[in-house]
Amino acid sequence: MNQTNDAYPSRLKETDDHVEPFIRTDPVVHSGNKYRWHGPLDEVALSKYERDGFLWFKGFFNQERMAPFFEELREMAQDKEMLASDQVIQDPTTGDIRSVFAMHELSEHFSRLTRDPRILGMVQQLLGSEVYIHQSRINDKLGFEGNGFYWHSDFETWHSEDGMPRMRAVSASLMLTDNNEFNGPLMLIPGSHHYFIPCVGETPDLNWQQSLKSQRLGVPDRKALGIMANRGGIQAPKGPAGSLMLFESNTLHASNSNISPWPRANLFFVYNSVDNRLKEPYAANSARPEFLAARENTAPLTMHDDFPALA
Repeated sequence: MNQTNDAYPSRLKETDDHVEPFIRTDPVVHSGNKYRWHGPLDEVALSKYERDGFLWFKGFFNQERMAPFFEELREMAQDKEMLASDQVIQDPTTGDIRSVFAMHELSEHFSRLTRDPRILGMVQQLLGSEVYIHQSRINDKLGFEGNGFYWHSDFETWHSEDGMPRMRAVSASLMLTDNNEFNGPLMLIPGSHHYFIPCVGETPDLNWQQSLKSQRLGVPDRKALGIMANRGGIQAPKGPAGSLMLFESNTLHASNSNISPWPRANLFFVYNSVDNRLKEPYAANSARPEFLAARENTAPLTMHDDFPALA
């Protein structure tokens, strides 16, 4: 563990004096005044991201662009060797695919998407540096039976179990299917990223094997969640396949189970600053696997600009 000079202590023992939520010490937009305008986002978008902790782009890509990713997911569901891999997380209730990790290494389509200049330009502007992929995955919730994800801050896990030093990462979620009010869309608490909420419970060995199916550690207590939700409200952006969300690493988010007839599948990739590469975990005895937290493949991404014009 790397608990020396830990700016964001978490995974506290039950007997410890509980640390109340406190204001983050990192900026939200890292480019600073000098580089603030070096990117596609204008002042309105930058200010909204600083205030809310996320940006929503309805219909960012056309829906036809999403079809190859959805087909790849269906092919993986028929691949017995793939299903036996640790990179594939199955739903604890149904056994269906819940998540497939390191998608940018499994799929050339996905790899190229992470280097789309329209997305990469925004991310570099927000993080004020070159970036690499810390984690990528595809999340799938089948109709009638897809389980949800409880409230959490991704940074709390990445800091505690992966050794991510600071809040200098951006998550991109791209909708492969329509996201509506019925099929378990992503919910976020605007403004929650301004506070770090320490969580109680020491990290057991190989916690990731359980937490990726049902997260029990690294979740804020109900009192803190209530305070954040009463202060900022809850938003659940909805839109057609091809819509894009960028959200800050510390923004609290969750999603309900999908009991509608319609599936909900999203691509998810995390950009981390090259100046924020992982160290020893801050609250775990060992680091998680490479497919969950990149330590080796951290070369800066270069833009892939051969995409066809999109409607």
